[in-house]
Amino acid sequence: MSETLTHTSPLSRWQGDKAVYHLLRIDGHTAEAITMHARLHRLEFGTQRGFGSAKVMARIGDTAWKTSVFPQDQSTSWILLVSKKVMRAEDLAADDLIKVTLELL
Repeated sequence: MSETLTHTSPLSRWQGDKAVYHLLRIDGHTAEAITMHARLHRLEFGTQRGFGSAKVMARIGDTAWKTSVFPQDQSTSWILLVSKKVMRAEDLAADDLIKVTLELL
């Protein structure tokens, strides 16, 4: 059985060398639950996923997609990238306060 978490945070804009990225920083109790899930996965399967990521089914509004979250700051927070497709579908902009639902896979 998978665990479902919700988190609300502002949508950040980050300018990379080749593109602009939009992301949500996940921290607090939600980040702790993701960290525990990732550790249990590593213990069960004996390997860590690429970049220490954890698979999730993310949902913002009516839009859901399968993706990964990536650890930051020694797993005290996690990053969820939000694609342009999701931004358009949900009419999102940088600095919007976003509620995301994450199903840990």
